[in-house]
Amino acid sequence: QVRLVESGGGLVQAGGSLRLSCAASGSTFSSAAMGWFRQTPGKQRDLVALITRGGNINYADSVKGRFTISRDSAKKTVYLQMSSLTPEDTAVYYCYVHLGTDYWGQGTQVTVSS
Repeated sequence: QVRLVESGGGLVQAGGSLRLSCAASGSTFSSAAMGWFRQTPGKQRDLVALITRGGNINYADSVKGRFTISRDSAKKTVYLQMSSLTPEDTAVYYCYVHLGTDYWGQGTQVTVSS
């Protein structure tokens, strides 16, 4: 059983930065795709950033140049460094792992005030 625990969300002013962490347990993740999605009320969950199994990195156009995803395989942890935040980045952020099937974290709220 895979368990994902997110941390690092909170309230920040526009222009500020936050770093999200997602610690995984229960399996080996060296070959897993790992990433972050976000969701606002009434809308679908959208991709923010993803590290594929092959190590390629994909970003949503809206976060390119502002967000950086990284992973520490030894710690089974994926990070999302978010900079130059805007109110439009306000959402619940979900950690995601694909390891044969999809796994999701419980979500962490990020609120950016103007």
